[in-house]
Amino acid sequence: MAEGEKASGERREYRMDELARLAGISVRTLRFYRERKLIPPPRREGRIAWYDDRHLARLRTITALLERGHTLNGIAELAEAFDHGRDVGELLGMEPPTDETPVRLTPEELAERFAGEDTPENLAAAMDLGYLGTDGQQIVHISRRLLDVSTALVREGIPLAEVLRAGKEVRTHADALADLFADLILRHAPEEALHRLRPLARSVVDAELSLAMDRLLRKKHETADERDGKAAGADEA
Repeated sequence: MAEGEKASGERREYRMDELARLAGISVRTLRFYRERKLIPPPRREGRIAWYDDRHLARLRTITALLERGHTLNGIAELAEAFDHGRDVGELLGMEPPTDETPVRLTPEELAERFAGEDTPENLAAAMDLGYLGTDGQQIVHISRRLLDVSTALVREGIPLAEVLRAGKEVRTHADALADLFADLILRHAPEEALHRLRPLARSVVDAELSLAMDRLLRKKHETADERDGKAAGADEA
């Protein structure tokens, strides 16, 4: 164990100079970040301030964001979101039955998925939606499926900010659908049936969304054919 470092349970703690060295910054910069409240306060033991791996992860995230051209003001907004957002326990609640698999990511892995789109504003919006939580040095996304879809849409050129706005709208409709299905079940079956029958609700929503996309694509195709027909008629005239 390095000088100035100690173990507290399973958590490592560092004095200021040790933390700065591990984060690759100066002690003066660390003090500046602390004054700007970019990192949470350290644990005090008498006159000694102890920092832990959460502080180290935050400092590395700040460095990565600065290297990609983000401002300290934007990073400060993200820091506030992290400090007042949900940790992994709140994100996952009391581990209710779920079909979703959480994904643990380092800040670097998250940045790699959303290259150029992992702005403080987008990360804060994802935390507000409940997509992201924190667990020590890691960020936790609540759903592998949502994470993979978001990654795929961004790689298709759709801005992450718009993906998140769409996700917020979908959340509203999904809550309404869940209420509708729960009301249907509870009028005819005990509450225990909700978890057992939830795959049926998902199948209905998947099928209806698929049919809705079919109708939308067919309508757009018919509109395009009609437009082309009118253009051809105009040319003949």
